[in-house]
Formats: sequence, C-alpha cells, structure tokens
Amino acid sequence: MGTEAGLPGWLGGLVEETFFASCGTHDNLKKNEKNIFCLDCCTSICPHCASSHSSHPLLQVRRYVYNDVIRLDDLEKLIDCSFVQPYTINSAKVIFLKPRPQSRPFKGSGNICLSCDRILQEPFHYCCLTCKVGHVVMQQGAALSSILHGFDKAEFAFEGLGTDGSDMVDEDFLPNPTLEDRLRCKDGCSGSSGKRKKGGFFPGVVFSLSSRRKGAPHRAPLS
Repeated sequence: MGTEAGLPGWLGGLVEETFFASCGTHDNLKKNEKNIFCLDCCTSICPHCASSHSSHPLLQVRRYVYNDVIRLDDLEKLIDCSFVQPYTINSAKVIFLKPRPQSRPFKGSGNICLSCDRILQEPFHYCCLTCKVGHVVMQQGAALSSILHGFDKAEFAFEGLGTDGSDMVDEDFLPNPTLEDRLRCKDGCSGSSGKRKKGGFFPGVVFSLSSRRKGAPHRAPLS
C-alpha cells in the first residue's frame, strides 16, 4: 500500500515505514532508534536527526510491546480516526499503526475488524490505522479525501521530540484489553490498574504459609 494506491506520500510512508530500527547516521549514539516520522520527507528519523528537520512537520511514533502506536490527538489532526479502536496507555489515548499478529483466525460471532478479523469492542470497525485506510481504499477506490484533513504544519513543529525517551510508552503497561487480549493474558494482568504483574496468575494476591491445607488432626494421648 503506497502512493500507487492513491495515498498521499506521507500516509503511504507512515503505514509502510519500519520504525525503531537503529539510525545508520547516529549508530554510535544512544537513543538512536528511528521513532519520529517526517511528514515532509515521508521517512522515519531518530531524535538526533530531528534538528535537521526542524522546519518540517514531525510526528512521534511510540512503542507498546513491539507494536507501533501513535497518540490519537496527533493522528486526528491528519486523518479521520473514527471507528478505529483506541487504547489508553499512560493516560493518553493511542491507536495501533499496523495490524498485530494473531495466533489463530477468529471463528465465531462478534464484532471484528473489517480488514483483518481481529476481535474488537463495540462500536469500532478497525483495529488500527492501516486497516481503516486499506478498507476505505477498497470500498472507495483511491478517494481518501473524505477522511484526510488539511493540517497546519506548525502543529507538528520540532520541539525536541523523544530526545530523552521520557515521552515513550511504558511497555509494561497493558492498555484496555479486548476480549482476545484478555484470553491471551497468561502472565497475569491486573484489571484495576492495568499494570502487568510478574510472578503469578493472580496479581496482588499474597499467599501466606497459614493458607496451607492443614493436616489430619492429632488426638490427645489416652490417659
């Protein structure tokens, strides 16, 4: 999917780009992962490259468990994200950029993504931005004008995005899960705080020695 499918250059680049690879220009520096997308150059750059693109509109891509996510507030300035299922991570709503791998195809009734059949919550129709774009292209040909927004480049001005990594998504944070996510959660997920806990399937429950099963009672010796 790219410009040949009728996508504007920045959108085709965004859905096809590989993020979080090491930057070849700054491979000798720390925090050199390419987690910023230049909307003018239609390519990913690292935080050290950002100063060279200071006059260009820049979009930060974040990471959740090896999957690329973008803040919903940022994306909505560029494209209509309605009916794409959002997740709340670190108090900010994000959406996935690309479909996530599935262990097995979904079989049964329920609300699923119109493009990849991933289980979704109501009333959403798409699991990620790429699925929505692909479905719109399939249904409307190359006519994406109905979902694209004219954006102000000043809203995406360079402000030291991600230079210290402090604005990155915490990979130990579990977003509001879908049914499939809950079923696949094998290492314990707290339903109240959303934090993934380590060391047990029942997070927050402490088993003390006093909870062990008692043995058979001992009778007092006969006098």
